[in-house]
Amino acid sequence: MAASFLDMQSSDAAHHLHPFSDNGKLAEQGTRIISQAKGVYITDAEGRRLLDGMAGLWCVNIGYGREELIDAATAQLRELPYYNSFFQCTTPPAIELAELIGEIAPAHMNHVFFTGSGSEANDTVIRMVRHYWATLGHENKNIIISRHNAYHGSTVAGASLSGMKPMHAQGGLPIPNIVHIDQPYWFAEGRDEDPQEFGLRIARELDSKIRELGVDRVAAFIAEPVQGAGGVIVPPESYWPEIQRICDVHGILLISDEVICGFGRMGQWFGADYYGTTPDLMPVAKGLSSGYLPIGGVVVSDRVADVLKSKGGEFHHGFTYSGHPVCAAVAVANLRILREEKIIEYVRDEIGPYLQSEWRKLGDHPLVGEARGVGMMAALELVASKDPLRSFEDAAAVGDIARDLAIENGLVMRSVGSKLIISPPLVITKTEVDELITKASATLDAVATSQL
Repeated sequence: MAASFLDMQSSDAAHHLHPFSDNGKLAEQGTRIISQAKGVYITDAEGRRLLDGMAGLWCVNIGYGREELIDAATAQLRELPYYNSFFQCTTPPAIELAELIGEIAPAHMNHVFFTGSGSEANDTVIRMVRHYWATLGHENKNIIISRHNAYHGSTVAGASLSGMKPMHAQGGLPIPNIVHIDQPYWFAEGRDEDPQEFGLRIARELDSKIRELGVDRVAAFIAEPVQGAGGVIVPPESYWPEIQRICDVHGILLISDEVICGFGRMGQWFGADYYGTTPDLMPVAKGLSSGYLPIGGVVVSDRVADVLKSKGGEFHHGFTYSGHPVCAAVAVANLRILREEKIIEYVRDEIGPYLQSEWRKLGDHPLVGEARGVGMMAALELVASKDPLRSFEDAAAVGDIARDLAIENGLVMRSVGSKLIISPPLVITKTEVDELITKASATLDAVATSQL
């Protein structure tokens, strides 16, 4: 006999510790139990159908219920459910996936190191960057510059690269030789400036920090093309060309964190393609398998890979599940769908522009200070007053209220402080976008009449 909804909630509270949660409060409130999904919709254990405006966690790019991915996993489980990539071994799906990633990545990036997640990918980035410079005889060139409010994972190394104060307050983070500069967040931190001048000024903080620390000490700069978990922070157009120029001038490595932006979310295969940068390393995950199975990796430029292969000796790093054959087989099937069904082009030419056009109309609402986005990711800045512009005193409380009211309206959105953000599946239709916008608008109206 199937367990009842309340029995499942009780069992979850008794045994399951959730990520990024106050588990005491969560146990009192009870979890939302998601039991089914199809297309762009999820269904909870109480039978409520929700439009998933977050594609799971930025990852279900081709939507739920694709039989091709299920079949790929099933076939591989029958043939070879697991083998490792250690001890001079590999598996056919890992070989095929590495080759396929090389085909879709920027032309100068033809190698990949597999991991189990985006956090593991960024752990790998730190190890690989430092090993690269040590191999070239620069052992002290080991500082990595990141940004405030960035998100690069929640492992010790990933959380150190991340620039989020609540994460750093737990566990003695960041680890040594990780430093942070400002983010290109025009709405919150640069509204008094021309956006393009602001973008240049913030980018040039990288140059100042490199000179302050010494180019002989700085190994790399890491950033998300668009900051996802930080609140869909879209940089001014002037920002990335200047970042690329500074990295080139000083000869430091550029790391484009594509865990969220990669595999079509911005209407290009990677955010680096969108902004025209030439990264040395790209951590990936999420959309690599559309979230169907956990897999990540680091896409590596020929510049770095050639040094590691010719001079680096043994790289003392790896994971039990690096290149897991079932995960790799599912990722191969997922990338084939993205390519053969021209989903990247659909985002670039049709559904992305439509979503952004409709989303920006929400900026007319009295509670919205800015509606922004790019491709299939977007944010609303909720404000207490638009003229004069005034923020809410308790931003997190307002965001939580709005998120919960969205659920009542049948829509999953995420709150980041007083921001509401979305990243729906790439395969969403115009009719479904209309539904998303209608429900988001109803949510804003409900927030406006709530007891803030």
